[in-house]
Amino acid sequence: MRLAALSRQHNQSLLVKMAAAVKRKYSDSDDEEENEPTRRVRGGSDARSRHCPYLDTINRSLLDFDFEKLCSVSLSHLNVYACLVCGKYFQGRGQKSHAYTHSVQVDHHVFLNLHTLKFYCLPDNYEVIDSSLDDIKYVLNPTFTTDHIEQLDGSSKLSRAYDSTMYLPGIVGLNNIKANDYCNVVLQALSHVSPLRDYFLQEENYKDIKRPPGDIMFLIVQRFGELMRKLWNPRNFKAHVSPHEMLQAVVLCSKKRFQITEQGDPIDFLSWFLNAMHASLGGNKKVMSSSVGKVFRGTMKIYSRQLITKDDTGEAKVSEGSETVTTSPFMYLTLDLPPPPLFQDEYEQNIIPQVPLANLLAKFNGETEKEYKSYKDSTLKRFELTRLPPYLILYVKRFTKNNFYVEKNPTIVTFPVKNIDLREYLSKDPEIQKKHPNTTYDLIANIVHDGLPGAGKGTYRVHIYHKGSGQWYEMQDLHVADILPQMITLSESYIQIWELRKDQTSDADITADS
Repeated sequence: MRLAALSRQHNQSLLVKMAAAVKRKYSDSDDEEENEPTRRVRGGSDARSRHCPYLDTINRSLLDFDFEKLCSVSLSHLNVYACLVCGKYFQGRGQKSHAYTHSVQVDHHVFLNLHTLKFYCLPDNYEVIDSSLDDIKYVLNPTFTTDHIEQLDGSSKLSRAYDSTMYLPGIVGLNNIKANDYCNVVLQALSHVSPLRDYFLQEENYKDIKRPPGDIMFLIVQRFGELMRKLWNPRNFKAHVSPHEMLQAVVLCSKKRFQITEQGDPIDFLSWFLNAMHASLGGNKKVMSSSVGKVFRGTMKIYSRQLITKDDTGEAKVSEGSETVTTSPFMYLTLDLPPPPLFQDEYEQNIIPQVPLANLLAKFNGETEKEYKSYKDSTLKRFELTRLPPYLILYVKRFTKNNFYVEKNPTIVTFPVKNIDLREYLSKDPEIQKKHPNTTYDLIANIVHDGLPGAGKGTYRVHIYHKGSGQWYEMQDLHVADILPQMITLSESYIQIWELRKDQTSDADITADS
């Protein structure tokens, strides 16, 4: 009996020692704030907390909080600190942590916890409290008040970066990591859709939305909100932003459908992105069920008639059956370009035709029919708009694919940048007409494709209208320059975003703003 009791005591002692060893192993990395308490002196906080001698070693020009919050040594995302002297990320602040080792080896002492936004001095391990560090905290986590947001579209005030570069909040370049220009132009365009931008500038608007356990799609909502706040940050240290974390969330949530290293199609990305955010924000089939749906979703009626083929002549004939009518929501409208000419002109140059935007929009006048073929049948369809969204996205279908290659239609679409009226494409139903007292749109974003078709061959750029300054800007990755509105209509437009004018208030505007 005595031997059995001694054996149990010995085993318990071993278990206690093993638990202590495990605790010591992880105390310096994951939970060191509990195991390594910040040093204090009797009678209040340490005097060094408010008089840290190392604040003058901080190098703001090297600080970059746009990249993934990973330790540069262990690649862990737990308890990561930024060295404010060299800008590198390290894990933990205990005596065996990577941040502590870095502090001792290279004589860097001031660190910022990227999660709690608290500053610490290592290796002495005391919290630094100083109001001069508030600008660093704001760059890491910009915040916007309601008053500030209301003034964004009326302000043309320039901001000064830490290197004295002047920039306009909202008009800042996005870094191209390798081949993500197709994502950059979409993100830049969406950042100037005022209701969408205003919603994401305040995190409390969406942080409490309930999602199913294990759902990763909400990550793109969080990352898009962070990107919006960085793009419109008036106190940034540099005049550009890296969308690294946003794009990593896109790669993860799209299951590698959209990559950073391979160029994709902006319309595919835009369609997936808007629908993914709509669903992540609690949206459903109802048009007004999310902030994304309120802004971009319209509805249309589709009239369909089947075509049948007679065996003796091979000619197509309209089916005797009645016409079917369906109501469908849309996030964007697809415009079909006329076929390009097959011949060259007398100077042996390709003829680049032009077509007015109104000709392409005639597809939705409720009268124009077009044949749509599938592998088993053909259908005649005509379209009629029944709800115009506050922001209308138009997609010009420039690329056609076959079994061998991708062909690009270079036709120039001519359009005014202001005052385009879509009344004639709206259903003639009096009730629908009554709900749309205003149907006039102004252009706010124009995405352009330059160069040859095919992945990696062409490039994308975007024209953005800044409401505060009343100026148009051309943006291509880090390149930002002002541009005349007359030059915009000469480009090969691919995707456009139009804003419903606020001269008169429609029910769509009221609902979107509520």
